Amino acid sequence: MPLARAEESNDALLERLQRGAFRYFTEYANAENGLVADTSRPGSPCSIAVVGFALSCYPIAVERGWMSRSEACKRTLRTLQFFVASLQGQQTDATGYRGFYYHFLDMSGGRRIWQCELSLIDTALLLAGVHLAALYFDRNDEESTIRTLAQELLVRADWAWALTDRETLAQGWKPETGFLHYGWEGYNEATILYILAIASAAHPIPAESFDRWKFSYQWENLLGIDTLYSGPLFTHLFSHAWIDFRGIQDQFMREINFDYFRNTQNVVAIQREYAARNPRGFAAYGRDLWGITAGDGPSNEERVLHPRDRRFYGYMARGVPFGPDDGTIAPWAMLATLPFGPEHALRGTRHLLARFPQFVQATASRADSMPARSRAMGSGSRRDGTVSTRGCL
Repeated sequence: MPLARAEESNDALLERLQRGAFRYFTEYANAENGLVADTSRPGSPCSIAVVGFALSCYPIAVERGWMSRSEACKRTLRTLQFFVASLQGQQTDATGYRGFYYHFLDMSGGRRIWQCELSLIDTALLLAGVHLAALYFDRNDEESTIRTLAQELLVRADWAWALTDRETLAQGWKPETGFLHYGWEGYNEATILYILAIASAAHPIPAESFDRWKFSYQWENLLGIDTLYSGPLFTHLFSHAWIDFRGIQDQFMREINFDYFRNTQNVVAIQREYAARNPRGFAAYGRDLWGITAGDGPSNEERVLHPRDRRFYGYMARGVPFGPDDGTIAPWAMLATLPFGPEHALRGTRHLLARFPQFVQATASRADSMPARSRAMGSGSRRDGTVSTRGCL
């Protein structure tokens, strides 16, 4: 795959990278049930959040000429049919319970694996894609079936059941032990979760639950920049994939004359400033190479490097400025901030392509493109060249 060329226009570069990244949803999907793998590694299970992003990207692919409307309709229909018919119950190998779904599912049968949790946030990302599909496919015939199935899935989710005694939403549930003993603390990607729960037509939660969650917000000045704090970059991006927050203010934002879109712009500025200061002295960090977020890293082992001892992590929710930071940059992250500052996103992406051609070549062998997606839909790349959506899901 050719690197970014100086003469290549921004539109051409974006078309090439985004179309290449979209192929993940077709190359690593089960065409029979619509499930999409969490990573490109052999045997990887499905992540229901990835399915939500896939459902959201099919309409984009249609509009950009990457996929026919009939093909997108068929893929969407198979996916919704699977989830509507999937086993809902307290069985330990079910697909879901009370309208929610387990984070990781077997790619073939769609049953729970790894004793993972019934995940509220990943169900929310899935249902956001379901909701988008219902809005986009507005014609008759098969498309009317999509709308019917989508409505069935949306009303099935029993959000009120998932309220804790503090009247905030739990993070998850397991049939073996019940609700997880922790909830959502501080600002993060749960914005889309609360909005879907409050807006539910069948099992809504009180609007006051959102206010109770906001009690844990942290408004800070970091590196000279005001921000509603959340460390990993992806937590500032996900909800914006479906909601345009420009000019929308809740009570918290009205009091500080701000909004969530501008907050993410400030987060980008903090990421760039942190990388420029590079307090831990990692190679290549700079204003045009940043993107510290959740994702796979080099290893879980401790390694000793000159001039100081450092610990490197495998999968970790990295963040700035408080860390953890082990020098791992998510290559998708800069381009994913495109809506919040095209200049920084594009300049950083071009710098990455030029500075690390070995990454591009390794990724191209598996995904036919650098894994970068606009609108907060990202993937990461491991040293073995495989592509992973675990970088942000």
